[in-house]
Amino acid sequence: MNIFDMANASEAKIRYLDADYQVLAPGAFVRCAVTGKPIPLDELKYWSVARQEPYIDVETSLKRELEFMNRG
Repeated sequence: MNIFDMANASEAKIRYLDADYQVLAPGAFVRCAVTGKPIPLDELKYWSVARQEPYIDVETSLKRELEFMNRG
């Protein structure tokens, strides 16, 4: 899926599990919790089970993890 296909696509609702995710409401993508950029479901690789949020890439995932580690 490319960015042009997502213009008319709906956002999925997901429950993030340890090594997988469960689609609660169908859709073509989710939005990165940090950047707000759309992530096609077939490209979704990074998320937090504890926070139930997706990330667009490993760098963004690490950035978010460090934010929460530094709060405590």
